[in-house]
Amino acid sequence: MPGARPWGAFLYRDYRYLWATMVSATIVVWLRILSTAQWLYDETGSAALVGAIGVVQLLVQIPALLWGGALADRIDRKRLMVLANGTTCVAMLSLGLLAVGGLLTPAAVYIGIALTAASQMLANPARSAMVPIVIPKQDLMLAASTDTASQNASAIAGPLLFAGLAVAFGLTEAFFAAAAIAALSTLLPLFIRSHGIAEGHDDDAPKSAVHQTWEGLRYVSRHPILPGLFLLDAGITTASFYREILPVLALGLFAGGASATGLLGAANSTGAIIGSFIALLFVGYRAKGMLVLYASLAYAVILLGFGTAGSLWMGMLMIGLLGAADAVTVAVRQTTVMLTTPDHMRGRAFALMILAAQTANNVGTIWVGFWAGAIGAANTMVLAGFISIAATLAIGYFWKPIRMFRAD
Repeated sequence: MPGARPWGAFLYRDYRYLWATMVSATIVVWLRILSTAQWLYDETGSAALVGAIGVVQLLVQIPALLWGGALADRIDRKRLMVLANGTTCVAMLSLGLLAVGGLLTPAAVYIGIALTAASQMLANPARSAMVPIVIPKQDLMLAASTDTASQNASAIAGPLLFAGLAVAFGLTEAFFAAAAIAALSTLLPLFIRSHGIAEGHDDDAPKSAVHQTWEGLRYVSRHPILPGLFLLDAGITTASFYREILPVLALGLFAGGASATGLLGAANSTGAIIGSFIALLFVGYRAKGMLVLYASLAYAVILLGFGTAGSLWMGMLMIGLLGAADAVTVAVRQTTVMLTTPDHMRGRAFALMILAAQTANNVGTIWVGFWAGAIGAANTMVLAGFISIAATLAIGYFWKPIRMFRAD
């Protein structure tokens, strides 16, 4: 049985192409993020203009994500991935050509950021909705764990590749490298043999993306399990999201600078990869709802350990364990969406899951940053631990369908 082996998902031909699409696209995202931010700062010297990247992304990603979910349930998902990743390829190639000609401007960079951020959000729901089509039901947890590990590995590989390209060649070459890898992610979905059109959708239904999005919202809101899972993730993440403000935590907890930030970030990503493999041990564990509650409770307790860590090395251990626990919850949430959502709704369900997670990340960054300044980094993490314990216990108690959820 493929599920008995960590590499079991790769035994399915179509999944290998879908996996390669995801890995290459994730690396491109990191190349785009770092190369555009570095170019803007090098050319303008303005931290505010670099920070405006977040504004641009916020403006385009939410509507693109909702539209992408609706499209993923309406048109061929393979074609949607090709079009979205192709847009990224053209955008990064254009930035490179403009840089070669000395014509690149901040306005052009912002346009490139907007196009690539939107195309990423268009592709993500389609790719996620394809997984249950290319992987048998009994191995979906295996695929979700493999995806989580691979995304975290790509989050390490992408910045390392950017650093190597920028130092050895320059930012222009980084633009071209992103375009080349994006071209690969554009072609790969074409080799998938499985059908890409959602089963069960109504060709005569209204074509309005707004109507379809509203239909998806109604479906998720009435789902017995998904709202509780999304609320659990939002409650914990809002109280504890640390990735965007690691420099603040490194200084406040360990009196460290950039090196401490880098070590904590690397430990977190490494822990997430390990956690993804730990999740593979639970492929056959039927009580998936209880599993996500256990992992969430472990995450909450580890937050207390992170907030009270007395040394950088202990902090690295704690944040690595946080990454591992989080990876398990991510794998279970993704598996639950796949198992409990009909094919013609999966694109929208995944879009809403991503939207809820990103919103919680942004709010969590504000929350943790505020409280770290008000009561200190250590107290903020301890507070986050207690809030997360309360959120987990409350959802576990009041949301019975989560406790009762069993995967056949």
